[in-house]
Amino acid sequence: MPARGPRAAYARAVLRIIDARTGEPVEAAPARRGLTRIEAHVSGFDAFGLRVLVVADLLVRALELGGTPVWALLTGDREQAELRAGAAALGIRPFEDSRGLGAALGEAQVVRVGPEGGAAGDEAGGGVRMAVAPVDTTLPVTPGLDRDPAAWRLALLGHPRTRRVQLDADALEEARRTLARWRRAVAGWAERPSRPIPDDVRARLRAAWEDDLDVPGALRVLEGVETRPDLTDGARFETYAYADRLLGLDLTRDVGRAV
Repeated sequence: MPARGPRAAYARAVLRIIDARTGEPVEAAPARRGLTRIEAHVSGFDAFGLRVLVVADLLVRALELGGTPVWALLTGDREQAELRAGAAALGIRPFEDSRGLGAALGEAQVVRVGPEGGAAGDEAGGGVRMAVAPVDTTLPVTPGLDRDPAAWRLALLGHPRTRRVQLDADALEEARRTLARWRRAVAGWAERPSRPIPDDVRARLRAAWEDDLDVPGALRVLEGVETRPDLTDGARFETYAYADRLLGLDLTRDVGRAV
C-alpha cells in the first residue's frame, strides 16, 4: 500500500519558481536530475546586488537540500572583491567567476537570478529567469556589513523576493532583536533531549520554500514553532536547525555557550 500523510506529500514535493519571462511556474530542477546552473547577475556592490546574491544562495541551498547538484556562477566585472567580501559576510557560499566558462557537462537546467524587469542573461538564450526587486536604503553598505551581517540577511529574507524592500535602521534593529531571541532560544532548547521534527511542521516548511522560495512563509512557520504549546523543546531545536540549512542565519551559533 502506498504511503500516505504529510511525510508522503513531502517526499513528492518539487521546488517550483516563477519564470519572470513567462509568469508561469516551472520546476527549478528537471525530473532527470542533471546539474542545475545558477547564475547571479549583479551589476555592482550595493544592497540590491547583495539581495540578488542572497536569493541565488537560497536557490542553491534549496536545490541541494532536494539532492540536486548545483553549479553557482557570478557574472559582472564591477566591484568583484567587495561583492565577494559582502557575500562571505552574509553566509553566502562562494560563487565561481562566470567569465570564460561555457556550459557544464550534463547540465540540465539554467536559472538566471537578477533584476526584476531586467534582461539578465537573456542574451544567452534559454533557461529560467528569476526576478529580484530592488532595495531602497540609506544605510552604509560595507563589505563587513556592520555588527551582525546575519541581521542584514534576515531583514532581506523577510520580504518576498519580487517585492521592493525599504531597509532602514529600524528594520535592521528588529532583525537583530529577532536573531538574538532565536539564537538564545535555540541554545536553551539544545540542552533538552532531542525529538524529531513533527511531520506537519516539516511539510509546512518544505511547502513554503518549494513554492517559489517563499522564505517569509518559512519564517512564519518558525514563529509558530517558537510558541506552539504541544511541541517539546527538543523538537523546536531540530526544527530551527533544519530550517537554518536553507536560511543560513547561524541560528545554532550560541549552542554550548553561556547565555
